[in-house]
Amino acid sequence: MMKSNKNSLISFTIVREYLAISRSYAVLLVLIGGIFVYGLLYNYMYAPNIVTDAPVAVVDKSQTQMSRQFIRWLDATPQINVYKEALDFVEAKNWMKQNKIQAILYIPDNFESRVYEGEKVTYPFYITTDAFLYYDALQTACANVMLAMNDAYRMDGTVFLPPQGLLAVALSSPITTVGTSLYNYTQGYGSYLIPAVLMVILFQTLAMVIAMIAGKEYELNNLHEYLDNKSKLWQTAIKVVSAKTFIYCSIYGVFGFFFTGFLHKIYSIPSIGDPLSITIMFIPYLLATSFFVLSLSWWFTDSEAPILMIAFFSVCLIFLSGVSYPLELMPWYWKMSHFIFPAAPATLAMVKLNSMGATMADIRLEYTTLLVQTLVYFVLAVIVYRKKFKRCIKMTQ
Repeated sequence: MMKSNKNSLISFTIVREYLAISRSYAVLLVLIGGIFVYGLLYNYMYAPNIVTDAPVAVVDKSQTQMSRQFIRWLDATPQINVYKEALDFVEAKNWMKQNKIQAILYIPDNFESRVYEGEKVTYPFYITTDAFLYYDALQTACANVMLAMNDAYRMDGTVFLPPQGLLAVALSSPITTVGTSLYNYTQGYGSYLIPAVLMVILFQTLAMVIAMIAGKEYELNNLHEYLDNKSKLWQTAIKVVSAKTFIYCSIYGVFGFFFTGFLHKIYSIPSIGDPLSITIMFIPYLLATSFFVLSLSWWFTDSEAPILMIAFFSVCLIFLSGVSYPLELMPWYWKMSHFIFPAAPATLAMVKLNSMGATMADIRLEYTTLLVQTLVYFVLAVIVYRKKFKRCIKMTQ
């Protein structure tokens, strides 16, 4: 039972929750590692954003006119700068160890003969892992050169396409397409991905912290500290849920500023949104996330298992947000899932606000969804904590 020297249940819960967070090394590791280390490291791996003139060594075992033309056109792409042609793979590998190059392109000796025969040509390339985007840059450059050579040699019957595709290509009419990136004008992968990932990281780490604390409460069976003889269980549950949510939102309000402001400036991530609109959107996002995880706390019976479970859904949340794949093309059950997890509408709203310059009117659906989630999950969280208090009373009797 609560002692009489406690000023109020809310203040007692706030102090108790702060102590639970500060005394748990696992929770602090999630907060520090998940927010600062993960946020900085993930942005660092995509830091180049647009890879240009990446130094590449070429091992040309073909030594034919076609392979030399392939190398020249590869060097002409904006992504690649052919550093040198190595005599063999060992020499190119030594250049990579000396950080002189970022990738090695290997052209086999049967390159030209297989092209003229209309067979598939395999030219492997090896890339350092200094940054994730070097692979995408080299792959894009090689694909563009391959298509260019396909057009150049089409009259001679030499193409990079399989034989069964020759007739379709011959009968097709050429179409000129011009693409214009409205918001990601540099077409950088980091500019497109990072804003969405940061929102998911906030959701995941907050969910992990709440789940770990709830699991620890179950292990210690110390929920009776919240109870007294004067308050009803409904009142106690409302106060405890409200106080816990206040702690989480106060902490993650600072983290949200770090993710959406500080990191965007450091790594030149698109940030054209109105700060006030972003703040208004963040309030129901943090509230809905806190209430959502608290409503699931009935099933958190230890402090470790939720970490693996929550981390598993990272890719799913990006998919459900509608950023990587349009919601309009999803089956109905995936569309319904979009409205269940607070990270999904919040991520889409954040991309619209901060990367596309949208207004609050443009995110009306996402914002309304977050408000409804806040109300629904608050009620569910109160019901769950009332049941947890009842279970605690039975266990202590």
